[in-house]
This record gives sequence, structure tokens and C-alpha cells, in this order.
Amino acid sequence: MRTRIAGALGLAAVLALAGCGSSGTSQGGDKTAASGGGAVTLKMVAADYGSDPNAENAGAKFWKGIVDEFQAANPNIKIDVQVINWNDIDKQVATMVQNGQPPDILQTGGYSGFVEDQLLHKVDEILSPNVQQDLLTKFADFGKVDGVAYGIPFVSSARGLFYNKELFDKAGVAEPPKTWDELKAAAEKLKKSGVSQPFGLPLGQEEAQGESFLWFLGAGGGYKDASGKWAINSPQNIEAFTFMKGLVDAGLTTPNPGTKDRKTVWEDFAAGKVGMVNGGPMSIPIFDEGSVKDKYGVAPIAGKTGALDTTLGVMDWIMAFNKNNHPAEIKKFFDFFYTGNAVQKIVDNYKLLPVTKGGIEKLSGDEKLKPFLDGLPNASFYPFTDPKWPAVSDTIKQTIGGAVEDPAKVLGDLQKAAETG
Repeated sequence: MRTRIAGALGLAAVLALAGCGSSGTSQGGDKTAASGGGAVTLKMVAADYGSDPNAENAGAKFWKGIVDEFQAANPNIKIDVQVINWNDIDKQVATMVQNGQPPDILQTGGYSGFVEDQLLHKVDEILSPNVQQDLLTKFADFGKVDGVAYGIPFVSSARGLFYNKELFDKAGVAEPPKTWDELKAAAEKLKKSGVSQPFGLPLGQEEAQGESFLWFLGAGGGYKDASGKWAINSPQNIEAFTFMKGLVDAGLTTPNPGTKDRKTVWEDFAAGKVGMVNGGPMSIPIFDEGSVKDKYGVAPIAGKTGALDTTLGVMDWIMAFNKNNHPAEIKKFFDFFYTGNAVQKIVDNYKLLPVTKGGIEKLSGDEKLKPFLDGLPNASFYPFTDPKWPAVSDTIKQTIGGAVEDPAKVLGDLQKAAETG
């Protein structure tokens, strides 16, 4: 999932997840009742979470399975799905809307840009109360504008600490660290035992804002303070990067972390070169394809004084446009989606997490996912509802890696950029 919670917001935002990567038959247009049967066809546009359009986890194959099952139970409602690559979906949907042909259902990284123009159904119109009550409250609340819900959380992701059990045993590290002091001590033992990257620290442009945020949380900081003001250079955040600087200076991390993207560091972990690294459920397929398969564990992320009871939460959205006026049919599909086995299929296919309490409960026995699931109800988020966030995030990605050399100056410069941008 891409961290686009700023993507169609200006988000997709999430998650990085020209040309058209679509699979579907129609390009939009008003839906009319089928002749003779009173059937309704709903046009749906969805983002493709699969890396390969021909792979088993490709979006077109995923949605075909869901739609076939739904249509078998609801023969008078047809779903025409068009799956579009993350890089193109926002642009193509914008064109559909401009042409007066929005889809009935859209699944992508953000929803709020459509609310101002009154293009969306309210969630109360398209989702049953029992399903709404099952949504994780903190996630569902972000689907509201001026107290009214328009966006429905679709999938989520979180972060945890991955550690190489084999390297830990060799270095004499008994358990994953809970505090920063324990993390440093473990890293020192790993280095002494010959591990080249005791802690994987990706602060390159791919997702530097995410890695940094996890360390901020560990010190009790964040990108904004409790009053909603920018706090990038808060004492807590400076303390976090000062600790990280100590790790880097001691050779306990990825060399030159400001130039390293998470994909590179995750691949190094998969190859057995890294002792510990922060990652998410989407890391698991990469690790399971490497030499560390069955040799790693997952734990809550270490904080200054103890393991975090929160995590970085990210999510994508599903919504319904009101132009064609099919709320009853859309509600049937959404209720089917959230109460059936679609959530499990998402987890199986993409290692993304559910946004419902029931979905989390069903997965509670999965030890690899448990640390991520435990953190979701109390997740912390980027300030993606601030219209400045996309620009601030881009600046953070480009420059925050330098904070491991001069924390106060780099974070101070970012604070000024956020306040004046």
C-alpha cells in the first residue's frame, strides 16, 4: 500500500504503489437498468495493489473473484471493475469526473478532494450501521469532513520491528529490544559478532518521513503537537535524531542512511545482512523470499523508555459517487465486501491489514501479523488532513536524512519550511 494518504487528497497517495494499467471493459458513463430484468450495473474503479498484472495477486484477478461471488448472490446487480495502476489512477479518475462520468464506486488513496464538490454519497447512505460500528473508530473518523463521513477505510498497514533470530542467537541477544538503550546494546553485540548492519536505517527519499516518524513517536514527538501546530523541531524529535546520530556515528546502522531507501534495506535484511529493521506486513513477502525465511521475528517498535503501544498507521479508501443514484445497490456490495471473506483475501494477497474489529479478531492467531494488529486501534497518523502535508512530506523525504549529522539544524529548517510553505 502506498502512503498516499495525501495522494488523492491529493493522495493516494499512499503507500508509491503512464499509460493505462487498467483491466475492465468500460470507461465510465451513466448506468442504466438492464432491459427486461431491472438489473443495475455499477461501474467501479480500483487501484492495483499487485506488482505484476499477470500475477496471482494482480488487482484484476482479485476483484474478479470478489465480484463473481457477489453477483452469484445478487444476480440483479452487476459490477464492472476497472483496475488502474497507482501511478495513473488519480489522473484518470479526475478525467472521468471532469467528463461527467465518475464511477459509482472508487477505491484509491484519498477521498476528500471529492467532498467539496458534493460528489460523494454519505457513508450512512451506502453502509449498514452494523458494518460502520465494526470499523476501527480511529480510522473511520478520518473519513469524516465537518463531522460527516464520506470515505470508508479500505485497507490499512502498520509498522513493527523485524529481527533476525539467527543473528540474535549468534550475538547473544536474548530478545528483541523494547527501549532505545536495549536497541543500542543489541546493535553493539550484533556488530561485535560480525553483522555489517546491526540496525537497518532507511532515510532515503522513498519513505524517510515514515522511518523518522517512528523514531519521533519513540520519544513522544511527532510532526505536530497536540494543538495542531507544526512541531518538527520539537525537543522530542531532536532527541530522537540525536540518538539515531549516535547509532550512525558508532557504525551500528546502515552506512550513509540518508541515501538508502527502504526497499534496499529490506532486501539486505532478506539476505541476512541486517540484524533489525522497521517494516510492515508488506515486508513479509520480501523477507520470505530471502534467506531469512523462518528465521525472523516481529516485535513492537522500541521507544525511548519502552516498546510503543502505537504504530504508524496508513490507510486507503473506498467511496461512492452520487451521480447515478444507486445507493441501495452500492450498500449491498459494500456490506457484502466487509462482512464476507474479502478482507482475508486482501491479507493473503497483499499482506495489508483489515480496518474492522472483526477482521483483526480473525487474524489474531497470526503471530507475524500480531504486532501490527495490536497497534492498529491506537495507531498514529501523518498530519495528512493538513493541505500543506503533501509538500511538507516531499521536503522531508528529500532532506531529513541529513538530520543524523545535524539534528537541530535540519529539523529546524524543516520546521521553517512547514510554517512558511
